[in-house]
Amino acid sequence: MFTGIIEELGEVLSIQDLGDSSRIRLRGPLTTQDAREGQSIAVNGVCLTVLDTDAQLADSPGEFSADVMAETLHRSSLGALRPGSRVNLERAMALGARLGGHLVQGHVDGTAVLLSRSPGEPGADGIPQWEVLRFSLPASLSRYLVEKGSITVDGVSLTVVDAPADSFSVSLIPATLTHTTLGGKEIGDQVNLEVDVLAKYVERLLGDRAGAVGILGAEGAETGAGTGAGTGAGTGAETP
Repeated sequence: MFTGIIEELGEVLSIQDLGDSSRIRLRGPLTTQDAREGQSIAVNGVCLTVLDTDAQLADSPGEFSADVMAETLHRSSLGALRPGSRVNLERAMALGARLGGHLVQGHVDGTAVLLSRSPGEPGADGIPQWEVLRFSLPASLSRYLVEKGSITVDGVSLTVVDAPADSFSVSLIPATLTHTTLGGKEIGDQVNLEVDVLAKYVERLLGDRAGAVGILGAEGAETGAGTGAGTGAGTGAETP
């Protein structure tokens, strides 16, 4: 589990094609300073597992490797990475730590493309202090987004400004523009999306509840019909 607060900008060092998967090697000095084999690190919002043993991590400080299955490469933006690509990195959250963003699983729900960038009001130095980015929105995910709700874009926890049926916008402060890959995204670039998991749980619970009410209603109707038919038929037949 992650929070969507990016710890550092990492770099892809190499990508090895393994047929039905790829092995990606990355540099992230902060992220790997306490990394151990089997631990989780989110790369552009995708939860990956550290492959290196303690000895390998010690021999190559600041670097780690992870395997990415073909399904993940096809369903996320990781398939577009190349050596030299910058990536957002975050270690798994620790229990008891501050939850600065929102609950992020590292399970990508879909991808989107950047549609537009709109600079905000300039500061005293004439440089915009924030920027509004608009992304496309897959139809299957639109019902999970609400104004002022949370969305994870390439691993970054963001607040939704607005969310019409086929797109959504977010406002980025200078820190986000500087310390994540979103500051360098160009129109048409692909990003990973993860919707708020709480919205999916609520949808499932309400769906189960509606289903249960429907079943109870159907059972009630059948009971009423059966009682009425049985009583009427029996009384009419037995009464002389």
